[in-house]
Amino acid sequence: MSRADINYDEAAVANYELPDPLRCLDGRLVENAEEWRQLRRPEVLQLFAEHVYGVTPPIPIATTSNVVEEGTILGGRARRRQVRLRFGKGRGALEAELLLYLPRVRSPAPVFIGLNFHGNQTVRADPEIRMPQGWVRGSRDDGIFDHRATEASRGIKTARWQVERVVNAGYGVATVHNGDFDPDFDDGYVNGVHPLFPDYSPAALGGAIDPKHRWGTIGAWAWGLSRCLDYLRTDNDIDAERVCVMGHSRLGKTALWAGAQDERFALVISNNSGCGGAALSRRNYGETVRSINDIFPHWFCDRFREYNGREGKLPVDQHLLVSLSAPRPVYLASAEQDRWADPKGEFLAARHAGPVYHLFTLQGLKEDETPPIGAATASGHIGYHQRPGGHDVTAFDWEQWIDFANLHLGAP
Repeated sequence: MSRADINYDEAAVANYELPDPLRCLDGRLVENAEEWRQLRRPEVLQLFAEHVYGVTPPIPIATTSNVVEEGTILGGRARRRQVRLRFGKGRGALEAELLLYLPRVRSPAPVFIGLNFHGNQTVRADPEIRMPQGWVRGSRDDGIFDHRATEASRGIKTARWQVERVVNAGYGVATVHNGDFDPDFDDGYVNGVHPLFPDYSPAALGGAIDPKHRWGTIGAWAWGLSRCLDYLRTDNDIDAERVCVMGHSRLGKTALWAGAQDERFALVISNNSGCGGAALSRRNYGETVRSINDIFPHWFCDRFREYNGREGKLPVDQHLLVSLSAPRPVYLASAEQDRWADPKGEFLAARHAGPVYHLFTLQGLKEDETPPIGAATASGHIGYHQRPGGHDVTAFDWEQWIDFANLHLGAP
């Protein structure tokens, strides 16, 4: 399927029926928060694991952390900390480098954490930031040559991270290159985090895992976010109960899946995440299940491909993924020109997750219709906006996320 075959006509969206977030597979109707937690939530989580993202290995891994560099920025108003995380032992161990900025005047500080695409050095034009040593997705325009980061890549994504704005608001910022956990190409899952689990097989897990359910790259990235959270919860300068996970595009899909699996994340943010993220698959608008599997076959488990052109047969849709964050606050952000990510489909996923939040006597998304471009709706526990512009992260996005975190987690 080429992009020429993609539907951008709202009138061409066929009628569809979404799975009821409160209806269990055996037909029982969930009537309260306890039944959601005990009955429906576990089965929804399992359905996403088996049909979309793959099953994350429930196997602990030896982990160590080592602070390799510290410094100050912004005239001493913020601290920079670089931490090497090591998973496993011996020559087969995996290393990831966490870049952390913390406001100097507040401790412990709440933190926004998210993965980045091209390396930590892209976050700020700072010669002290360590460069990724492995495979990096990107082009010469990004300062990436033969899939290796160069000095030309320093600071190219400063606008996306808004470190000064976030630190001035009293929050920390943490990020890791996504390729540290799994390079973003179809390699048959032979590198990144996957070799750490050589015994991840049906036999090792009591015969419960079908090979079609083995985790893909988005699952590996989500696992990495949780391992970063493990470290953040040991750092006395960080408020471990107020860590917000965020992500953009494919990393927005990752943030939603990480937040669904790991309830230690206090708030979940997805930006322009589209198909397999916040947008309803059944709408077949913009990017579809078929197109995403054709272009990025390594992101999801093999079984997800069975729903190419058969989205109505999926036992889940993305409003259920959003609902897995309940009762924690969740924010979905869209962009007017990012039709590929289906802004309306993202809004509808937010709205249809509301019944689960109501079980907790919490307000979901108050609006029934998409709010005006450039206006945020964030008074309930589900926030949403659609800003002008295209597929990116902007200062406007960060302003809304900070306000949303202040509202629901308390201002720093």
